[in-house]
Amino acid sequence: MGNMAAEITSELSLLSVVMRLAFATFIGALVGVERSSRGRGAGVKTHALVSMGAALVMLTSEYMRISLHNTGDMARMGAQIISGIGFLGAGTIIVTGRNHVRGLTTAAGLWVCACEGMAVGIGFWKGAVVALLFIMLTLRVLVKLDQNLHSHAKSFELYVEFDEGADIRQFMKEVNTRNAVLKGMEMARGKIDPNDKSVIASFEMYRGKDRPDLVQWIRSQKYILFVEEL
Repeated sequence: MGNMAAEITSELSLLSVVMRLAFATFIGALVGVERSSRGRGAGVKTHALVSMGAALVMLTSEYMRISLHNTGDMARMGAQIISGIGFLGAGTIIVTGRNHVRGLTTAAGLWVCACEGMAVGIGFWKGAVVALLFIMLTLRVLVKLDQNLHSHAKSFELYVEFDEGADIRQFMKEVNTRNAVLKGMEMARGKIDPNDKSVIASFEMYRGKDRPDLVQWIRSQKYILFVEEL
């Protein structure tokens, strides 16, 4: 039984091609489900197509070696996948009007899906399965850890909209009494009303664990109309 499975996955029979492409599509779709659940632009279809396409390229490379007796470098086509996938990943990265970068994880997900597809396409099943486990661990566990570290970082920025009659200087003094330093403020266009006093404020905490309390305090002030963490 073991020898039969090895033969199926090592030769380019129809069953082997179907199994490799199906598994590559499954891996990409699985990563895409996680990205779609977070409302990201590149979702199930994009990730599945990237992974399946990469597997097909590697299958084509192996076909050339077996059927056409091509003795060239099989890694050459794979290298083109790695470099070529960059344009697709770049399309998921955006820089907002406040210079906040979004989409890096999705771009990395597309890139690693291409790598997974290459591994499956060439028949490196063990590597593909182990890598899939680490990918899901990263997306499900390490992303939450990263978010937790970010939410308790000592240095951070907030977009703040003030009521028309707010005293910003008084706000600055009150912030300095809450284990924080207001390092600077940059005027910004208001989201609710363009005429409102809107700023991007840079803060530095004496203790990172006090950051959630500071943000909550700012939101609770009557003269604050809107607060967004950047």
